[in-house]
Amino acid sequence: MNGRAALPGITVFLLTAGALVVVIAGLKTASPVVVPFLLAVFVSVVASPPLFWLQAKGLPRWAALTLIILAGLLIHALLVALFGNAIAEFTRAYPGYNARLQAGMAEAGLWLKRHGLLGAGDAYTQLLAAFDPSAVMRLVGNLFAGLGNLLTNAFFILLTVIFILVEAPSFPDKLRRISRHPEETLAHLVVLGRDLTHYLAIKTVVSLVTGVLIAVWLAVLDVDFAVLWGLLAFLFNFVPNIGSIIAAVPAVLLALVQGGLQLALATAGGYVLVNVILGNIIEPQAMGQGLGLSTLAVFLSLIFWGWVLGPVGMLLAVPLTMVLKAVLENRPGTRWVGILLGPGRPGG
Repeated sequence: MNGRAALPGITVFLLTAGALVVVIAGLKTASPVVVPFLLAVFVSVVASPPLFWLQAKGLPRWAALTLIILAGLLIHALLVALFGNAIAEFTRAYPGYNARLQAGMAEAGLWLKRHGLLGAGDAYTQLLAAFDPSAVMRLVGNLFAGLGNLLTNAFFILLTVIFILVEAPSFPDKLRRISRHPEETLAHLVVLGRDLTHYLAIKTVVSLVTGVLIAVWLAVLDVDFAVLWGLLAFLFNFVPNIGSIIAAVPAVLLALVQGGLQLALATAGGYVLVNVILGNIIEPQAMGQGLGLSTLAVFLSLIFWGWVLGPVGMLLAVPLTMVLKAVLENRPGTRWVGILLGPGRPGG
């Protein structure tokens, strides 16, 4: 006979739901600390293959780790040099752009009302209820502010990455000692690590090319803050399905304010061309396999992680959900949740 009485199913459900609410609330409250740590974890995942490659070439582990650290410091210096001042300038210029956007919206509302496309009442209020461009610009401003904070916290992130990479060889032995089924758990973690590394590596390269092409195109068109819009395209390319649209909207709006409809159309055309070629042709071929997540799960994960962790949570939504799905599938009691997060069978 079991030493403890079995709890009713509804009690177990309520306790689990309550614990989940507490965990989510804790994550949201602690997001200023959690976000840099999660970034450090995923930077470590991306940095692991070069580290292992250097070791395979015969370099001692300490020397390979030193090279990775130096590369990280160089990348941070380049990011600060390229984007630090640009983010500050955009923050200062934002009120002026926002005022011009509002004025443009008022003119568009009056034009639509004159042509009978809006009902009675204030045209500006009706148009603003349908689309508020200042909300998009505020989102971008908040994201850039968050990135500025991350750049200032880069030392903490880099230090965490170093400790993770130093401790990485001991993780399998620790898991064997604490897991009830060590070999099965390690096999799942190996598959998860391989999928995450593959996804993040391909996505990082494609996103980098996307950001560079967008920045060059906007610089050719002489759109203000072209480098920042390239950075935004790089970041939001990590957001599947809607990321390229979110990244394009503020740049197109700014081009509309700066140079009129012709410049806005040229800007939008560049985004469409780059994302069709890279996002719809090259990236799927490079990925080779799907994310292992349903389209609905990806969309909901963007909303959920964005709400819990802020704009950076949207960038980390897919890898976080991939990890969550793997953990859920590895436990009999939650395997059904992992299956729901996964893609459906063709024709099923």
